[in-house]
Amino acid sequence: MHIKKVVDDIYRLSVNIEDKNYLFEGIWPIPHGISINGYLIKAEKNVMIDLTQDIFNFPQEITQQLGGATLGVEDIDILIVNHMEPDHSGWLREFCKQNSKAVIYCTKKAIPLLQAFAEVPAERAIAIADGMVLTVGDYELQFFDTPNIHWPETMMTYERKRGILFSCDAFGSYGSIDENAIFDDQISSEKHKFFEEEALRYYANIVATFSPFVLKGLEKLGGLNVKVICPSHGIIWRDNPAVIIDLYKRYAEYSKGPAEREVTVVWSSMYGNTKQVLGLVIETLRKRNIPVHVFQVPGDEIGYILASAWKSAGLIFGMPTYEYKMFPPMAHVIEELQVKKVTNKKVFRFGSFGWVGGAQKDFEAKTEKSGWDKLGHYEWQGAPTDADKAAIQKAVEEYCDAVIEFTK
Repeated sequence: MHIKKVVDDIYRLSVNIEDKNYLFEGIWPIPHGISINGYLIKAEKNVMIDLTQDIFNFPQEITQQLGGATLGVEDIDILIVNHMEPDHSGWLREFCKQNSKAVIYCTKKAIPLLQAFAEVPAERAIAIADGMVLTVGDYELQFFDTPNIHWPETMMTYERKRGILFSCDAFGSYGSIDENAIFDDQISSEKHKFFEEEALRYYANIVATFSPFVLKGLEKLGGLNVKVICPSHGIIWRDNPAVIIDLYKRYAEYSKGPAEREVTVVWSSMYGNTKQVLGLVIETLRKRNIPVHVFQVPGDEIGYILASAWKSAGLIFGMPTYEYKMFPPMAHVIEELQVKKVTNKKVFRFGSFGWVGGAQKDFEAKTEKSGWDKLGHYEWQGAPTDADKAAIQKAVEEYCDAVIEFTK
């Protein structure tokens, strides 16, 4: 990758994680990769905004890109750390060894993390005050404390004269970036759809838990004249930044419900008895013109299930009883959905049992504080009979009525 101009003497410095076996945050598959973006302002004092992760040869790549602006690490006078998560600060330890002069600007809560993560003493840092302005030549950098988007110490940096928001993890997405198509007006409509899907998955995996703080942050930044959004993951939005702002607002509001008139069906089956009614459930939903997203566990990755569940107004779980409790892979999914605050959903459950039930009792106990409206369940012993199938169809029809009413 090469250094790329954003506007005037503001540049993007970026790398892509393209290892298909790499798990982002050690959890989330990124089969299409992800970019890690930092930014350079070349002025009478040279400013870097966020760094990169100290993996692969990323620090060397960013150093080479700095060379494209005829600068070296030692030429940076100011380092702005919007977020201390290691994908943005992993290089900080070695960076500060190479550069002993750069003054670090970060939030008060970030200062102890400088020492903890990178052995950088607090004396090298200045704690920003919310709304304070740092003038560097022709550039006016205003700092905004935006806690819990998605760590407590996060902030954003706004260049006031040009209306550029350096938003770090906010407004980001999964997906590697073609270095010849880094802006929203350089990509096709198909690529826009791709990044919208990857932004949703990124949001559901990384940010969703903190949706109330996202809404507060959007309200706080609402008065700014944002003309360009430069996130730390994904494309730069210079043509129509309102697109990604509106998407993030919609994603955050899903937490309050209702989300979209869609249903995510997650199913498991040990010997095929629960699976026997899966097609009937899906067909009933589709006949009511409700889009359905179907996932099997084990098998489908939790990151994709989370994205679909976050966007859907309804959830249906199909699972058998396993040793008096929920089928373990399904229990893991249900726990993760609650950890990520997937709330305000219309929920139904169906499943088979062998000698005795127990999954429903376990399900009720473990979702007591889920914020889900559990509209019913249907269980049967062994293989489903025609009577069982008729009863399930009737129950799902009633469930459809509730989802449609909920999303009017």
